[in-house]
Parts: sequence; structure tokens; C-alpha cells
Amino acid sequence: MHTPHTTPRLKLSNELSIPMLGLGVWKAEDGNEVKNAVTWALEAGYRSIDTAAVYGNEEGVGAAINTSAVPRSDIFLTTKIWNQGLRNDSVEAAFEASLQRLNQDYVDLLLIHWPVAGQYKAAWKHFERFYDQGRAKAIGVSNFMPEHLEDLIESANIKPMLNQIEFHPYLQQKPTVDLCHEAGILVEAWSPLMQGSMEDPVLSALAKKYAKSNAQIILRWDIQKEVITIPKSTNQGRIQENVNIFDFELSAEDMVAIDALERDHRFGPDPYTFTF
Repeated sequence: MHTPHTTPRLKLSNELSIPMLGLGVWKAEDGNEVKNAVTWALEAGYRSIDTAAVYGNEEGVGAAINTSAVPRSDIFLTTKIWNQGLRNDSVEAAFEASLQRLNQDYVDLLLIHWPVAGQYKAAWKHFERFYDQGRAKAIGVSNFMPEHLEDLIESANIKPMLNQIEFHPYLQQKPTVDLCHEAGILVEAWSPLMQGSMEDPVLSALAKKYAKSNAQIILRWDIQKEVITIPKSTNQGRIQENVNIFDFELSAEDMVAIDALERDHRFGPDPYTFTF
């Protein structure tokens, strides 16, 4: 039987705490696949689940949370409003629809999924209202680069509390991370495991040294950099393996070796040029 580790947490600017490791469910099919993944994650000690309207699996995520033995108050649930909601000025309706699919009264964190030009400031006003109503316990953004953040902060009454960006050894986004830290915005990594492209000699050597997998080395590196991480998996063994990273620590030298892997390589879309 797997013994769940206690995941460390970071505090958002409003003092709400978020687990540093969560389960991402991008590409997990609605129904049994996503339900099983969320159930296994909660059983393995995860307390954070990250979904989005566009993933098409909010119903399964909500069903797994609602039938779990883990109390809802112990689970940190994130969802995101998709770009069409921003473009059609239907942010309110989009959020309402997400809550219905999730079968929840509130989410712990609500994110603007992408910085849709000319739309995200108006959307943020709705987000501030959801926050004031308590239907979103925290609000933030995803894929916002420094100029998007600066532009939004300029007119915001409430600063974004978190920015979820593509972040991994090959794409460390230092200017964005630095700006977030200066502004008191937490950073969360999507695609932390580089969509499976982890066969790097440096990572493999470290995996051997610490008797861990390449994935565990990357996730531990995230944690030590104070970057929240949400590896996606629908495989029970991997879900358990990914949370098993709190019984070792990378040395300062090994952290630097992983930092040196930076190559400004994106596996996902570029927030400056996306067209969807």
C-alpha cells in the first residue's frame, strides 16, 4: 500500500495555501479515464486537481471529487475559462457552465487560460467579482508573459495570485518567473515533464544518482525552485511515482546542472503568437 506523503504548500497573496504538487488532467478523457486518475491521485495523497473548460472533462473531475473519501474542503480545485468566453464577452456564462459541469458551488482557483489580446482586462473584472462573491477562492492567469502581466496589473483592483506557464528544464522563462516573484504572484508549471521528452543525459545521470526516475528528478527540481507543478497522468503507477518526491533533495550543484539545460524550447503554443 502506498503511503501518501504530505505535500508542502505555498501561500497565495490572499493567504490561501496551494499544494506544490497537483494532478493535471489535460487530454484525460471525460468519464472513467479522468475519474480514475483523480481518484487514484487523491488516494495517493494529492490534494490539488487542475482542469479547464477546454479539456472537456470537468464533469468527470467533479464526479471523482464528489465521491471521494477526501473532504471537498481539503481539495484544491482549479479550472480555466477558455478563449471563446473572453471573445464573446460571456465570461459569466462560461464560469457558470464550468461550476455546473464540476457540480461545485466554488472553485479554489480560476484562471484566464490565454492572454487573448484586447479581452483579458474586461474578463479580469468578472474574475474580481467571482472572487468577491467567494465562488472563486483565488484568481489568476495562465500563459501570461511579462507585458501581459504588467498590462493587466496596471488596471486590476486585485492582482493575479498565480500564473500557470509552460515551465521545464528546457524552458525556464526567467523574465516571467522573476516578474511574478517581484509582484507576489506564484508560478505554476504546466507540461513540467516536457510531454514525455525526458531522455536527457543530465537527467538520466541524476536519476541514477538519487535512485529516482527522470520525471521525479524534474518534479523535485520544480519544488526546490518554489514552482508549483501539475504533472499529467492517467496511469496509476505514474501518478503514485510522481508524488513520491518528498523523501530526497537535489544538491545545489545538481540544481545548477538542471538549470543549465535551458534552451528556450517550447513544446506548447507561444503566448505571443497563438491563434486559437
